[in-house]
Amino acid sequence: MKIFLTGATGYIGSAVLDAALRANHQVTALVRTPQAVDALVSRGVTPVLGDLSSVKSYRAAAEGHDAYIHTAADSGAKREEVDRKAIETLLPAAAARAKSSEVSFVYTSGVWVLGSNAQPMDETAQANPGQLLGWRPGHEQVVLQAAGPNLRTSVIRPGVVYGGNRGIVSDLLKNALNGLIRVIGAGANHWPLVYDRDLGELYLMLAANTTASGVFHANDECDEQVNDVVAAIAGHVSIRPSIRKVPLPEAHKKMGPYADALALDQIVRSPRARALGWTPSLHAVSRNAARLFEEWRRGREAA
Repeated sequence: MKIFLTGATGYIGSAVLDAALRANHQVTALVRTPQAVDALVSRGVTPVLGDLSSVKSYRAAAEGHDAYIHTAADSGAKREEVDRKAIETLLPAAAARAKSSEVSFVYTSGVWVLGSNAQPMDETAQANPGQLLGWRPGHEQVVLQAAGPNLRTSVIRPGVVYGGNRGIVSDLLKNALNGLIRVIGAGANHWPLVYDRDLGELYLMLAANTTASGVFHANDECDEQVNDVVAAIAGHVSIRPSIRKVPLPEAHKKMGPYADALALDQIVRSPRARALGWTPSLHAVSRNAARLFEEWRRGREAA
């Protein structure tokens, strides 16, 4: 396939890029820095130097692809507006291509849009987003409603991603090595988790599968409590770190709505993804802490 990918140097996007290159797909990637351009060229990727907030920097380059995978996420105050502009630019490009051939469009959301729920939540669960991602379900619907003849649209809701040297779990590894891990709340809440390489493979399955459309959850379904994840990580450090439980009101003052997201208690199921044949290769951070430390170290050395 000819794939147009946003966020190719980001945490999720880099996992998608790796999966695409392993499968010998042709990738055009939107990146923001000349350094990223050089790195992608060396891997056989066609880079587009631009920014999501500047539609004209990538509109023309996005035309004529078989699959569109949107993983980039702006971290600024205008992230909702930037994301809306991106999907309103990429969806017409996909629709134009769909006039002559099959096209897929895969959009990145996240399980945090579901809110807390002690009962298992599959892809049919009602969205209940907090302040941090209150806008995201609306963007999901824009993507899903854009489906038409020859145009398949999908939404992936990844769990908390782990692997490599980036992301929330990697921050816990780094904090453990530095001697102090902070846990938001009591730590009895469950995090849905997914290994980065497994997540990348699911994106490619959705892009290539001619019948896949709709919402797909992505997590390993191990239902780990934060306390168990932290205890396993702490147990693999030569000098055991201190673990501090930060009351949610205190954390919210410092971190805002992000603290609420970290304190969500979620049991998530991914039956639609598994029905496609997706089977995570890695299960549970707590059972793979040694491997994750090694990946983290390799990633730091390569950075």
